[in-house]
Amino acid sequence: MNLRITTMLALVAGATFMSTASFAMDMELPAACKKSGHDMPMAQAMDMSSKPMKDFQKEFMSGMQQMDPAMMQGMMQDNADMAFVCGMIAHHMGAIQMSQVELKYGKDDWSRQMAQKIIDAQKQEIAEMTKWVEKHAK
Repeated sequence: MNLRITTMLALVAGATFMSTASFAMDMELPAACKKSGHDMPMAQAMDMSSKPMKDFQKEFMSGMQQMDPAMMQGMMQDNADMAFVCGMIAHHMGAIQMSQVELKYGKDDWSRQMAQKIIDAQKQEIAEMTKWVEKHAK
């Protein structure tokens, strides 16, 4: 499927989820995380051809492009529990990929330590969730 179509479907699905979900707390990025040096719509920002990117940005985006379809596929299971767990497995795989990019390019000791903690924890959780899926798959 065309990357732009896939990206737009993911954005629409995400917007639908965000508009219908009930959250226990407001989730918002810190203001500093929103400053990217360019003001553009999300769809344009997701288009990797719109602006030259640094290698680490390309690798982060590549990981997101792999994770999003897998997460969406997992969440389309007929059972809410299975959809949650399958979606979370893909989400955790994305967190591991992002953390590996941090270890490759990052310089800050705290950030690199956090990346390694995420890798270790997410791998364990993926193993637990995979066991659950195998046990409950019908």
